[in-house]
Amino acid sequence: MKYHDVLRYLYGLVDYEKRRVDRYSPREFKLERVERLLEKLGNPHRAYPTLHIAGTKGKGSVSSMLAHIAETSGLKTALYTSPHLHTYRERMQINQTPISRARMADLVEELIPVVETVPELTTFEVTTALAFLFFQREDVDLAVMEVGLGGRLDATNVIIPEISVITSLSLDHTYLLGNTLGEIAYEKGGIIKPGIPVVTAPQTSEALEVLRRISGDRNAPFTAVGEDWTWTPITRYLQGQRIEVTAATPSAFEGTYDVDLLGDFQQENATVAIATAATLHAHGHTWVSPESVRRALKTVTWPGRMEILSQDPLLLVDCAHNPYSAEALATSLRSWFPDTSWVLIFGASTDKDIEGMLKVLLPISEHVIVTRSYHPRAATPYALADLCADLGHGAEIAVNPQRALEEAIRRTGPGCGILATGSIFVAAEMREAWAHTGPDSHNDLQLPMGDWVDEPWEPAS
Repeated sequence: MKYHDVLRYLYGLVDYEKRRVDRYSPREFKLERVERLLEKLGNPHRAYPTLHIAGTKGKGSVSSMLAHIAETSGLKTALYTSPHLHTYRERMQINQTPISRARMADLVEELIPVVETVPELTTFEVTTALAFLFFQREDVDLAVMEVGLGGRLDATNVIIPEISVITSLSLDHTYLLGNTLGEIAYEKGGIIKPGIPVVTAPQTSEALEVLRRISGDRNAPFTAVGEDWTWTPITRYLQGQRIEVTAATPSAFEGTYDVDLLGDFQQENATVAIATAATLHAHGHTWVSPESVRRALKTVTWPGRMEILSQDPLLLVDCAHNPYSAEALATSLRSWFPDTSWVLIFGASTDKDIEGMLKVLLPISEHVIVTRSYHPRAATPYALADLCADLGHGAEIAVNPQRALEEAIRRTGPGCGILATGSIFVAAEMREAWAHTGPDSHNDLQLPMGDWVDEPWEPAS
């Protein structure tokens, strides 16, 4: 098989990332399917220790931090995340290197006869099994596994991790996971295993109560950032920030950390990663140390999260995709760029709370350009413009992010920057558009050159 044949095959399976499912239940999401498939493959997910990360906001950043901490500590470290920015191969990495096209094609060709013996497997389920198998074949020392959707019924929830981590919870995918933070916490808390330590980000009292109850019922030691671990911001700068982290019980992991990511929300994510590292160390994983955590956070990268692509013009992209993350972004912009006005490039998926995001972003925007990504669930620019008008703000329409960027550049000047956000797909296409804009391509921007349009095919109807 060739690489693009592999993508056609994967997208030809049931794909809940591109086709909305109306109910998050065992009827659609069956862990038994994944377990049967993995058993036929020899249970590759049991060949190495894992960390499991669920949450609404921040799980990708925390996963990236933890993987980089493990790599900096000397481990051969796998990272499984979704969705991807530019290439499907980003979803399964080892020491920050995505699986190669040839390796992915060979493994999928090997998987297909086994997949055909387990009816109704989805794209994400097969991709998860593929990652497990790849990591086993590469003999990794640790795999950091990010949940795809929810937690309780997610395909990754077949592992027994060293630690279960739950990042900040907010209302997202409510049509699937529930309309209250308590209901969402129940689904995310489904990754908590008997006796396995849990680390959670600060949560609302409603969500925290649910997570504590699940942990108590399962005798899982519980660490709450915001209570057991706290942080204080010290300095913000264009390349990152410095924080002071304190533990309720004296710990060698307390102290000052430089985090090379922007955004006030990354202070919380970094503290969650530090608390997780301290918990690992306390449970016998002496490969991790305060020094390796400091080195890792000083050099960690996570593209598309309050990422500055250019300082002239000022161009910033972010994957905010719900009102909570949009509010976190707006708050951080006020902290980092207090005297800057913004040309907003906005696009979002139809199943998101678009009105809620716009209510947060329109007040900080001098001019608005609405667009859409290639994604099948992307809302049309005309619908977005109408919604902006309903909220009392005019909006210019651009047929794609490239056109939106070209128009935004014409509208910038001193004290005005460009902000592109609303979905991970808009952030990705804006990174690609910037790499191609102007007389010289921006080769300093780290993109998988020649590989970013991996999936030009619509999902099977």
